[in-house]
Amino acid sequence: MDVTILVLQLVIMLLCIWIGSRQGGIALGFWGGVGLLVITFGFRQAPAEPPVDVMLIILAVTCATAAMQAAGGIAFLVRLAEGIIRHYPRRITVIAPLVSYLFTFAAGTGHILYPLLPVIHDTALRNGIRPERPMSVAVIASFQGITASPVSAAMAALIVVVEPMGMSLPQIMLIAVPATLVGVLAASLVMMNWGKELEDDPVFQERVASGEVEDIPAYVKAQRMAKRRNISVDEALVEVLGSEPSPEERESLVALAEHRPEEGGQLEEDALAEDNGARAGSPRIAAAIFLVAVLTVVVLGAVPGWRPPNADGEPLNIAIVIQIVMLGAAALIATVTRVDVKHIATSSIARTGLVAIVGIFGLAWLGLTVIEANQEIIVDGLSNMVSHQPWTFAIALFAASVVLFSQASTTRTLMPLGATLGLAAPQLVGMWPAVNGSFFLPTYGTVVAALNFDRTSTTKIGMVLNHSFMVPGLVAVAAAVAAGLLLASFF
Repeated sequence: MDVTILVLQLVIMLLCIWIGSRQGGIALGFWGGVGLLVITFGFRQAPAEPPVDVMLIILAVTCATAAMQAAGGIAFLVRLAEGIIRHYPRRITVIAPLVSYLFTFAAGTGHILYPLLPVIHDTALRNGIRPERPMSVAVIASFQGITASPVSAAMAALIVVVEPMGMSLPQIMLIAVPATLVGVLAASLVMMNWGKELEDDPVFQERVASGEVEDIPAYVKAQRMAKRRNISVDEALVEVLGSEPSPEERESLVALAEHRPEEGGQLEEDALAEDNGARAGSPRIAAAIFLVAVLTVVVLGAVPGWRPPNADGEPLNIAIVIQIVMLGAAALIATVTRVDVKHIATSSIARTGLVAIVGIFGLAWLGLTVIEANQEIIVDGLSNMVSHQPWTFAIALFAASVVLFSQASTTRTLMPLGATLGLAAPQLVGMWPAVNGSFFLPTYGTVVAALNFDRTSTTKIGMVLNHSFMVPGLVAVAAAVAAGLLLASFF
């Protein structure tokens, strides 16, 4: 009977997640509340404690990042990323994911990836590289960056569980950062030559012929042909064009192939800051304040004695420290840059932050309630498996992340269970990258965005699970967990 109730509650939870994901956005959190309503009133199960600590951290970080965005700081960071990517265009399948990882790590949110996706796509296309390769791994790298960032909601959820077990934030990062980087690099290497070259892809050629997407620049196409057929670039260029170009035409084709960002004029971030009433130089100031705040969180996590005391005289919990530091950073950014604060509340990051908070509120609360109501059955079912092979808890983390669509929700829901099963804190941290399974069903925001930004249609969905993110996602998770468990063995 107990197993039947568990199955029914899981079906209700999955149904609510499915309906919520179909509606998208904030509705996912709403439907978590509907599931909670059915389980608490229909099954008479006591609700679990809502994940208030995680929600407050997301709120504080959202305040800081929204203030930075309004002051032009996000656009400034994106321009830095553009420069890095465009400087090494032919290595974009490795460079773009690393940039995605770095910026997600610093900002604590994968939403910073959205403005990078068109840059990655255009840079790949202009260099004759199949956009699916860097774009798919960049999305996966953004997931991995969340499970390494000291200011992400997922890190906040993990800290709450493992810090009382004696695992500090720097110790978590000593495992999480190298492990997730291994995962990103492994996925990049797998995707380096994935799929057909654009010149041989009939779908791309059809879209070029119909005018839906521009072709590879002629000089780049000639360079690629020359390399493949071991002929000179000039010979290949004649073959590509059908005739020998004049010196002026050739120079024009070379200039087009060696595209560089336009120089002069007002930078995008400065124009944004000016429109929002911020003072000159605000983008760099805002980004600097935010990054200093991130560094402060890392340092205070490393040295608990530097934290203020709580009511019992013990150092403040790092989750509270993050909330205080990020709120302070938001205030400092708004004050120093003099940005009109109404633009902070209406920024895209403020809106996505609200969606994230509601998602955590509904989904994590629902998941926690189902698990707490059936903890004895779940623990009995997993304990035998985990006692023989502790690494198999990673499978449970991955499966949960697929249905919860959130690293933070999965962490908040299952990590306490892992501690209950007797897994040590380093083992939990080592398996933590397994919560990056949101790519499995192609409905996550950054996944959908990458699909829509790729005008070549190389980044695509087949039969639901047969999509461009499956292989790099599975490779990254498997490699990161393997590396994480190896590193955990030294703690």
